[in-house]
Amino acid sequence: MKHILWLLSFISVFCFSQNKQLLYGFSDIPQNLLLNPGANVNQSGHVGIPLLSHFHLNVGTSKVTVYDLFADNNIDFNTKLKSAIYGVKSKDFFTATQQLELFSGGFAFGPSFKKDKYISFGWYQETDFIAYIPRDYAILAYEGNVGNTNRVFNVGDLSFKSELISVLHLGFNKKVNDKFTYGIRGKIYSSVANVSSAANKGSIVTRVGDNNLLSHTFNLDMAVQTSGIASLINDDNSNFSEDISTLRKRLLFGGNLGLGLDLGFTYQIDKQWHVDGSLVDIGFISHKKDVENYELNGTYVYEGIDPLFPETDGETADSYWSEIEEEIEELFKVDTTATRYTTLRPVKLNASLNYSFGKKRLKDCDCLQENGGYINRVGAHLYAIKRPKSPQFALSAYYYRRLFNGLDAKATYTVDSYTFYNFGLGISTHIYGLNIYAMADNLLNFKNIYDARSVSLQFGINYIFNKNEN
Repeated sequence: MKHILWLLSFISVFCFSQNKQLLYGFSDIPQNLLLNPGANVNQSGHVGIPLLSHFHLNVGTSKVTVYDLFADNNIDFNTKLKSAIYGVKSKDFFTATQQLELFSGGFAFGPSFKKDKYISFGWYQETDFIAYIPRDYAILAYEGNVGNTNRVFNVGDLSFKSELISVLHLGFNKKVNDKFTYGIRGKIYSSVANVSSAANKGSIVTRVGDNNLLSHTFNLDMAVQTSGIASLINDDNSNFSEDISTLRKRLLFGGNLGLGLDLGFTYQIDKQWHVDGSLVDIGFISHKKDVENYELNGTYVYEGIDPLFPETDGETADSYWSEIEEEIEELFKVDTTATRYTTLRPVKLNASLNYSFGKKRLKDCDCLQENGGYINRVGAHLYAIKRPKSPQFALSAYYYRRLFNGLDAKATYTVDSYTFYNFGLGISTHIYGLNIYAMADNLLNFKNIYDARSVSLQFGINYIFNKNEN
């Protein structure tokens, strides 16, 4: 069982935001349709190479980095720790997303002379994690409560969500005319595991005690909801292979299920200007199976530990501390329930304004194509995602260039919750129908990865049929 806990912890901590500004609008790559089902389609069909068609990993923190704490800069670690603790705010966070496409494909259909509809489908696995930095908890742990009498500490600073799901999806894209294209995608979510504690309230305050030096008052309304976890940590289950088998079954209709919807469009203002936008993951998951919730609700007063051991013959230090432990467990009674619950997916918004320029010259003459064929594009992309305490936003400026037939590149500059100087680069190549792409964010921080606020990597391999070079 410990193996499973370590596995889930590893996924949650090291598989970190969901913004894919490099992939969004990159119409040469089929996975662009996952971000905007109403994007322009440039191929008659595609097949993703199983397990290789799309992998995304993003690691991010809005405040403290590894370098801030462990840099070899002749500053005492305690000083750096203190600076980190007092420098954070209650809305600072660690966040994570990892995505792996298991299979995907798509095809165009319609009249033989005008295939204006496109069906795309696939199945992918996703891990999503966010934890807000519990500032008041950190200050209380660092300073202690003796020097903080009558100070109210907010227990609501503890807030996190983590889930491991798979998504089976089917999308429809329709080019209405030369100006307008729309798309819709339906999704079935299969939850493998979920842990969340995002609505905590209450306070901790220490005052001068009546029966002891100090009296601690806990006013608590806290809860942790879990699904898919209890059966894995059951003491009767110690077979690691059985746990892996259980997790594998939950990937497709074997766990808690939900439904979702993506909407998107593209509108061509004129030959060079177009706008597009999408709403992704409008949906929910209903958690009914393997549910175990923990609740702590009420006001508790604890007057601390008697500093002197009782003068009882034969009582040892171990038995004394055991009594203290039992007293605390008796005071804080945690209710365990199996009440079903529903989680909403983190809805994501994308919107962009784009301008194309630079006509492509025809191969057989020194003239310019009149209908499309622009080899440059610039624009701005707005991204937002709904999170427990407040939405997160990102604004990107980009430059796209068709270097030559079969090789395209996109560069971005992004301002987001992590940093004000995020430079990214993505490249897509086509070799006899084989599409290979790779993308990376925050390139300036690769020289010192430990000081990076966020790092994002994407790559994939597809086979594309009859790509439209225009």
